Amino acid sequence: MPMYSYQCGSCGHEFEEIQSFDAPETMKCPSCGKKKARRVLQACAGLSFKGSGFYQTDYKGKSGGSDK
Repeated sequence: MPMYSYQCGSCGHEFEEIQSFDAPETMKCPSCGKKKARRVLQACAGLSFKGSGFYQTDYKGKSGGSDK
């Protein structure tokens, strides 16, 4: 899921949220509680791979055999 950056138009607080593509835009600021937060466009999106074994379980060849 992508991470979106927000900035509150009332207090100026900046925060990030991980949301699915089809989730509605967050409007409530966690700092002041007002519904003035707007999504901030970023120059580049970052990917975050969390958890162990991503490479080992998905891309590694079979053990004891050839990688063909």
